[in-house]
Amino acid sequence: MTRIVFCALSALALSIQPALHAQEKPLVFDVWPGKAPGETGAIGEEKFLEQKPNEKPVKRLTNVTRPTISVYRPTKVKDTGAAVVIAPGGGYNILAWDLEGEEVAEWLNSIGVTGIVLKYRVPRRPDDPKDGAPFGALQDAQRAMSLVRSKADDWKIDSRRIGMLGFSAGGHLTAWLATNYTTNDEKRTYAAIDRNIDRVSCRPDFAVLIYPGGVLEKGKDTLRPDIRVTKDTPPMFFAHASDDKVSPENSVALYLALKQAKVPAEMHLYASGGHGFGLRKSDQPCSTWPQSCADWMRGRGFLTAK
Repeated sequence: MTRIVFCALSALALSIQPALHAQEKPLVFDVWPGKAPGETGAIGEEKFLEQKPNEKPVKRLTNVTRPTISVYRPTKVKDTGAAVVIAPGGGYNILAWDLEGEEVAEWLNSIGVTGIVLKYRVPRRPDDPKDGAPFGALQDAQRAMSLVRSKADDWKIDSRRIGMLGFSAGGHLTAWLATNYTTNDEKRTYAAIDRNIDRVSCRPDFAVLIYPGGVLEKGKDTLRPDIRVTKDTPPMFFAHASDDKVSPENSVALYLALKQAKVPAEMHLYASGGHGFGLRKSDQPCSTWPQSCADWMRGRGFLTAK
């Protein structure tokens, strides 16, 4: 009799397990109801690039023509109600999908935050500016932030505690959005499609920039004209390594501009770590930035329900 009960319980456990795994998978939503603005779809099929010898193990996604958001929810016990849109880096040519996307969402879940990975359009298109960022990425980010905020009630997140976190080019995109937002759909970088979404604010409530690039004018130590810091710019957290090939002056200049505008900001500049360290553990001090960031978010009240 005991053996029969044990077998029955084992069978029940096996039948439940797939359901549990299914719940762990993110919910994926299209950023746009149809084609993204100006998208022709002429760059080839979306794909992960093949790993090259001696290359850091990273899932490199390219040929994105259909932007999406992947929503990772924390457990109910940990859920703080906060959410963060994640912009992976990759020079606007690829997206470091696991290193600076999926792994970041998992970390955010561990501190009670809904992690939302933004798959924005890459690579650069032929008509994009050679020395600037592709305009389509900003359109995707603006629309994604408004989409997330419009779903706040459905997803049980606080519409006043939705931030954005970006790495490298994704850090530039985060700074770009955080300094280029409007509540008026007529001033967006795209024509309103769904007024229930496009009239919702696309301003992040806070921003986290990890080794951002492209913030400075090329060959200068001044911010690019499209990085417009004002007193209403959201508070920011920075992490950068001094030996990064993407100069830490990008972070320093933006940090100083925020301080001048009296916008709360915190910067961690590490002696070493290079570029593209993500959240992966190492013997470098830069690997401590996630804890510092969590402490900053907690200190600013973003991890506490208001």
